This record gives sequence, C-alpha cells and structure tokens, in this order.
Amino acid sequence: MNKECSFTEEISMNDDSSEGDSADCECSGLKAWLLSAFPAFCSRNFRLYFIGQIVSMIGTWLQMVALGWLVLEMTGSAFWVGVTAAASSLPALLFSLFGGVIVDRYDRKTILLWTQILSMVLALALGLFTITGAITLVIIMELAFLLGCVTSVATPALQAFLSEMVEHDQLRSAVALNSAILNTSRVIGPVIAGFMISYTGTGGAFLANGVSYIAVILALFAIHTTTSQEKVTDSGSTLQSIRDGVVYTWQHPIIRTIVLFASVVSIFGWSFVSMLPVVAKQTYGLGSEGMGYLFSALGLGSLSGTVLVSITSGRVRNSSMVVGGSVTFSLGLIAFSFVQDERLGMIFLFIAGMGLLSAFATMTATVQYLVDDRYRGRVMSIYLMVLMGFMPIGNLEVGILSELFGTAVAIRVGSVVVLATALLLSCSLKGVARAWRAYREPAES
Repeated sequence: MNKECSFTEEISMNDDSSEGDSADCECSGLKAWLLSAFPAFCSRNFRLYFIGQIVSMIGTWLQMVALGWLVLEMTGSAFWVGVTAAASSLPALLFSLFGGVIVDRYDRKTILLWTQILSMVLALALGLFTITGAITLVIIMELAFLLGCVTSVATPALQAFLSEMVEHDQLRSAVALNSAILNTSRVIGPVIAGFMISYTGTGGAFLANGVSYIAVILALFAIHTTTSQEKVTDSGSTLQSIRDGVVYTWQHPIIRTIVLFASVVSIFGWSFVSMLPVVAKQTYGLGSEGMGYLFSALGLGSLSGTVLVSITSGRVRNSSMVVGGSVTFSLGLIAFSFVQDERLGMIFLFIAGMGLLSAFATMTATVQYLVDDRYRGRVMSIYLMVLMGFMPIGNLEVGILSELFGTAVAIRVGSVVVLATALLLSCSLKGVARAWRAYREPAES
C-alpha cells in the first residue's frame, strides 16, 4: 500500500525499470524504440498473448456487429437491438463478483483456457443456428446470455493474468497494449463484418468468430509463467470473500472514485454503441458495409486514445487525462447526434472514441497498478461489473428513449450526463487527493 502512484498526481509508472528487463531488451534501431515505448513486448509471454488475442478480438467484433445487424433485420426495432445487447452484458452485473472470487482462488491461465473454449462453442452454435435458418430471437437472447456468463469470469481472469505475464514495472504498458488490442480489433473487425454480412450473411461472421478463438487458445498453451499468483487461502465463504473485496475497493479512495465514475459512463456513455446499427440504417441510409465504417471510425479513435495515453505517460496527470478524455467524448458524441452526413459522423465518432478510451485506459492502468494482488481478481471483477454489468441498464435506457424520442435525442441525453459527471469529478479531485494521503499514512508510518 506504499505505492506512490496517484490518480491525482503527475507520476511515471515506468521510471523504476529493473536492470534485468533492460538487459533482456538490449537492441538498437526501430526495435529498441518500440520496446522503449511498449516495455510489455519484452515479455515473450505477452507477445504470444498479444498475437493470439488480437485475432480472437477481431472475431469477437465480427460477432458483435453481425448480431446487432441480425436483430435489426429480424425486428426492425431499436428497442430489441438494445435488449439483445443487454442480454449479453447482464451476466456481468449478476455474476462478476463470483467470477472475481474464482479468479483469486484458482489458476488464472486454466480459467482462461476453459472460458475461451466455451466461448468458441457458443459462437459456433450461433453460427450453425443462423446458417440453417433455425435462428429465432429467443435463441439469440439465450446464447447472448450464456456468452455473457462466460465473459463474467473470463474478463477479470484476463485482467488479473496480465500481472503474471509481465514484470510489475511493465504493467502499465501491458494494460495500454491490452486496450490497443480491443481498439485495433474494433477498427478491423467491423469492416470485415460489413463485407462478410454482405457476401456470406451474419451466420458466416458468427462461424468466423468461433474459429478465431483457436488463436488465443494456442497462445495460452504456449505461455509459461514463472511467477504465481497470490491466491486467497482463507476458508471463509464465497460471500465473505466477495464482501472483503467490496470493502477493500470502497475503502481505497482512488479505486472507489474510479469505480463510481465508470458506473456513470457505463450507463450513459457506452450505451450509444448499441445504437450504431440504427443510426447507420435509419439516419444515414447505409447498408452493413457503411455500418462497419461507423464502427471502425469509433475504433480508430479509440486506438488513437490508447496510443495517446502511452505517449503522454508520466507527462500528463492521470486526472487530467480522465476528465479531459471524458469531456472530449461527450462533446464529440453530442456533435455526432446532430449531423446528417455520414462522413462528418465518422469524424465525430473518431473524436468521441479517442476521448473515451483515453479516459478508460488511464483508469484501468491506475486500478491495476494500485490494487493489492490478494484482491486483484475481486477488484477487477467489481470494476468490470460496473463497466460491463451496468451496460444493460444503459442499453435499455437508450433503446427506450430511441423508441420514444428518436435515437439522436437518446444519444444526446447520455452524453450530457457524462459531461456533467466529468465536470463534477474535476471539482472533487482535491478531496480525493486528501483522502488518498490519509489512506497512505498508516502504511507509511
């Protein structure tokens, strides 16, 4: 608890790199620059994970885009698109805390292997139902819910496993690059999905996602960690373990602030993504390929935000990056909700994505760096629960508002709420800093 990183202070997480890491990364030219900018690539395990996960995540985005398009074609309703998105993210709200206990008690690599295999089976099942014409809205909801259940365990396991693949001074880099995987796949996946939907149908996109899991499964088999996690060894009940994780999260001033802010953005910020198929079809009159370009514009902006976080690490206050990114996201999305030209819409989506991921990459790295490893799985499950588990609330909210007042108004309302919350956070930073100093004093005395 004596870590000197603060959400409210300008610090560098990478200035204590060990000599051993430097020796392992000795090289010159472009490779030296890349390893200096992204120290996590010094780890063979992380390099294997990076390659396998980026293939798998491209497949995941194929399915996400295709699923929204399929539901819209089947129902013609923005409400049901939102409900489908809610079905896949609801388990994160219901089961993430239990997933965090599992992650802290059992081997994280084994958990990841089984969850990836189960995800592959579910994706292939969705594809087979679709291409055979047996797919119904009920089947879609059931499979989306089951996939969400698997994800509620896999996601905290993956976040916690990052700390085992790299050295501690490489952790910020690993978190940023893990965000880069998501955002690179967000750029590439929707474009591929648009073409696949046009030429092979949504069923082909679902099957391709199932096959893509093979890459990350093979990578996990090839990864060999030398450091083991600090597992929970108490004999208390699962509910007591969950309570301990919640108490630790709430008592930590910075993690508590981040979790509370993430909950607001999850409900009122991220939910607009589920409406992009509606905007593409009903506002811009685009087909599946055009919808893919909208998703890619958002993903390219998000990727730029991740790179921005890496470049400015140690030069810009974490709090400034979070508040500034959130304000940029809100203003960009408000502008997006007013434009009628898809090219301008893509520009504003790029700006919104850059702002949103600048904020979230910074928050995730801060939580990962500060958390005690004994609580890592449970804290990450709480963080991811509010980030992903609250999305059903936001998806339902934006779906209902879209039906009543139009999609543009629904997106606008959420953006204004995020903007107001970011400004409130900015006004609260001095209080958070005082609470953080008081929290550290017992450990330092």
